[in-house]
Amino acid sequence: MVGVRCVLGLVALLAISVWAESEVLSTSERIERANRDIVRSPDEPYIVDDIAYGSEAERNADPCTASGCMWPKSADGHVYVPYTLSSVYTSREVAVIERALQSFDSFSCIRLIRRTNERDYLNIQSLNGCYSYIGRLYYAQELSLQQSGCVYYDTVQHEVLHALGFNHEQTRSDRDEHIRVLWENITPGMEHNFDKINTLNQGTPYDYGSVMHYHKYAFSKNNQPTLVAIPNSNVEFGYATEMSQMDILRLNRLYGC
Repeated sequence: MVGVRCVLGLVALLAISVWAESEVLSTSERIERANRDIVRSPDEPYIVDDIAYGSEAERNADPCTASGCMWPKSADGHVYVPYTLSSVYTSREVAVIERALQSFDSFSCIRLIRRTNERDYLNIQSLNGCYSYIGRLYYAQELSLQQSGCVYYDTVQHEVLHALGFNHEQTRSDRDEHIRVLWENITPGMEHNFDKINTLNQGTPYDYGSVMHYHKYAFSKNNQPTLVAIPNSNVEFGYATEMSQMDILRLNRLYGC
């Protein structure tokens, strides 16, 4: 009996350790870990890191530099984004997801609402990792929050920001003034995750504290940094666990909140 208790105690301690480790990860680290070993099937969308595209050609520019990518504003000044939730989520997971969705109410005119009969909506499912399309598409657009690794407050905010039209901070058009990419340390085949694109920056300064920023060792092949701040290499980044004030400002400017 004592042996059984010891084993059960060890299992419990290991479970707590894993839980505690997951809780202290930044958003960027959490998403990279969740997507790290996923093998994509041919019937999945074209996915780069945690961003889905209709085709490889679509990732050459931020879709929100074009018209039609934003969710429409209603006469009351709110931007209603309908969503559905997969029935596979537990009640605890639903609570986490909905708390993150409802957080947008407190600092923007964005309102994530349960879908009734709206044509365009976010279809939130537990698919292969964490990912979202950039901006509004049409009809049901997938937003994946895999039960294993993706159902966290900050991860939901991150993926919803993609769906609202935002890309990763370090891919900004002015990235090279603030971040240097150490290409020699990147895992072969992952270099495309660090490409600059023609982002719509809303006249806001570069934000090292953005919930959309990669961490210092993202996609590293040798445990050496892949990103370093410039001109001050001591500046920290990629540590966010929720949206920053600059994320919120940029969101409100894009949607005229």
